[in-house]
Amino acid sequence: MSTVARHVRVTGRVQGVFFRAWIREQADRLGVRGWVRNCSDGSVEAHIEGAEDRVADMLELLKRGPSGAHVDDLQVRDVDPEYHDWFAVRH
Repeated sequence: MSTVARHVRVTGRVQGVFFRAWIREQADRLGVRGWVRNCSDGSVEAHIEGAEDRVADMLELLKRGPSGAHVDDLQVRDVDPEYHDWFAVRH
């Protein structure tokens, strides 16, 4: 199984609504790895890697976000895998 990786930037009402914790929960459930962090401009960015179908599932979830959040835009670009062992919330 090959590993794919995507860098994601999510804009909208995505800070202060437990967005990062929700992303980590979804990543653990789907078996993808990487990291997520808040950005100073109010967006959230993440590095997501794993099996292509699982990463695609994660991107679909990010388009909606958790309850309480409102996703305006999801920017995705292909990146090289970093081969993380788990999914981390960065501060």
